[in-house]
Amino acid sequence: MRDYSYPSVYFAYFYFFLLLVGALFFFFRSVKHGYWGKHAEDAKYRMLEDDEPHSTERSESARRES
Repeated sequence: MRDYSYPSVYFAYFYFFLLLVGALFFFFRSVKHGYWGKHAEDAKYRMLEDDEPHSTERSESARRES
């Protein structure tokens, strides 16, 4: 009779290790790119500012059609 529990345990710990390494990689990558600094949400506000002129153009074109 063979004991197959050791390979599955080793595989599980290896899989957990890979997930941890992947999570740490993307965490440190996000820190490097500045997503955790004091200007972290500037991109969001820049995106919202870019959308404002388009919404006013739509409302002006809707007024012209009616």
